Amino acid sequence: MKDKPFLTPKQEKVLNFIRKRIGERLPPTIREIGEELGFKSTGTVRDYLKALMQKGLVRRMNSKSRAIELTERASFNKIPIIGTIMAGKPNLAYEEIQGYVDADDLFLGRLGFDDVFALRVKGDSMIDAGILDGDIAVIKKRPDANNNDIVAALLDNNEVTLKRLRNKAGKFHLEAANANYPPIFEEFKVIGKLITVIRKY
Repeated sequence: MKDKPFLTPKQEKVLNFIRKRIGERLPPTIREIGEELGFKSTGTVRDYLKALMQKGLVRRMNSKSRAIELTERASFNKIPIIGTIMAGKPNLAYEEIQGYVDADDLFLGRLGFDDVFALRVKGDSMIDAGILDGDIAVIKKRPDANNNDIVAALLDNNEVTLKRLRNKAGKFHLEAANANYPPIFEEFKVIGKLITVIRKY
């Protein structure tokens, strides 16, 4: 995916409003953009749209009033699936983008899209937590978590696994949600906390 182009604060507001309305399945008219953002002239709105078109973020068909479309480059509300995470025996999760999760598939509240990533689950060690092989685990980037949180953890040998964080006598370890898998007591680093799982049928 290409780098995000530089946008002025006003251009960002125009683009975010267009994203919001397209997400509601009703692209905005030029007049609605002007009313939302307090522009007195439709010519001002056209100038902003022209700038966004030049940056490859929107398309317009002049013959229609609701013909503003986002380009693929503007789809920054997609969370990258950066690899596979083992929910079984730990394994290396290569950070190679394998696709995207659309924001329409989940509600992130105030999280920014730079704060999250997604991993495809492989294995059955978390089945008793309702996490199955092939699910998409959406992870909030953070270096810590609380007892009983499900986390993406980086082990000493650069392997990554999805497990429940447990605290026993002041020391944390990782625990599967499947009795067939033993706890992991070796050194690890939390790289993110599970916030939701997406499963498509």
